[in-house]
Amino acid sequence: MIEGMTRADAAGGSAQPFRVSFVCTGNICRSPMAEAVLRSLAEREGVSSRIQIESAATGDWHVGEQADRRTIEALERAGYDGSRHRARQFDPTDFPNLDLVVAFDRGQARILRNWAHGSADQQKVRLLLEFDAELAVLQDVPDPYYSDSAAFDRVLGMIEQATQALFRQLAPALRQGIR
Repeated sequence: MIEGMTRADAAGGSAQPFRVSFVCTGNICRSPMAEAVLRSLAEREGVSSRIQIESAATGDWHVGEQADRRTIEALERAGYDGSRHRARQFDPTDFPNLDLVVAFDRGQARILRNWAHGSADQQKVRLLLEFDAELAVLQDVPDPYYSDSAAFDRVLGMIEQATQALFRQLAPALRQGIR
């Protein structure tokens, strides 16, 4: 279970959904991938009404744009839909409404913790790879933006593995009360 889980233990004891925001640099590569993967897992397990999933960027230069074409293609090859995604910038005023803010590298985590309104919000910021024991040692998910399509597929594989580990930690609380 995720340390300090809130929202009445991932909505198990509350009607309010558990809120997760995935945050990368431009919100066009890594964070839309993780958003699509977690959304698919929640839908497949029948808990999508108990979790709210979003993604955002630390920077503002891609706001309003679709995910990178290579992101959409990698997601499609893996059976996910990223075609409706539109990039947005993370708003620090969202911290009180979020339960978990997932960064993809230490630089983004540092930025997000600096934007946090106090220690409670800082503790919501976690690195994605922390959730998977095998990948945790790497700490950072590489940004595939300046690479080829094969790099996007490799990064998606890492994101799938770590996001599945995150979901395994959230799932017991999300399933509580579902009949």
